[in-house]
Amino acid sequence: MTTMLDRATPAAPDSTARLSLAPSGVRPGRLDGAWWPRSRDLLRELPALAADIDERWGRVTRITVNPAQWPVIPRRIPVTGHTVHAGWFSTEQDEHTIAVFSYAPLRLNLLVVPPETAAVDAARLMAEAAAPANTTAASDLIAAETGGGAQAPGSRSDFLPSAVAPSGGAGDAGVRADVARTRAASWPVPV
Repeated sequence: MTTMLDRATPAAPDSTARLSLAPSGVRPGRLDGAWWPRSRDLLRELPALAADIDERWGRVTRITVNPAQWPVIPRRIPVTGHTVHAGWFSTEQDEHTIAVFSYAPLRLNLLVVPPETAAVDAARLMAEAAAPANTTAASDLIAAETGGGAQAPGSRSDFLPSAVAPSGGAGDAGVRADVARTRAASWPVPV
């Protein structure tokens, strides 16, 4: 398993991704690994992740996330040498994952460890997510780490960006309509 946990102080530049991937040549489990961002700011966090994945796996061209964990989801994120297109799915994608797509075309499904997670807990989650035998969904891994019934850190609905949040009591139907429009305008549904 490849693990790169940053040991720098929080004030240090975010030059490396805290990333753990399943071993090369081994069929991964349900997840291909885990990513532990330092914040919930995709503009700040994605360049380091894309740079690391670009070197190992091919140029990252797009990502999808669940808006429950990201207060702002920009449509385009500049990274060194290119732009990554971003999209979101509220019901189709586990809220604790990021799907990363490369030019190849390949796809990685990564557990997103909440930024506020303690280092010891994050390391354990990252190792579990990258284990080839892992058959546990991302949200189930987070729930087990936070005590099961407790709400996972950052999973509150108030993290939804105003452009994504349902309006006028429409419930999730408004979000699903926005997802359909985003999907139609952005790219084909990931497989």
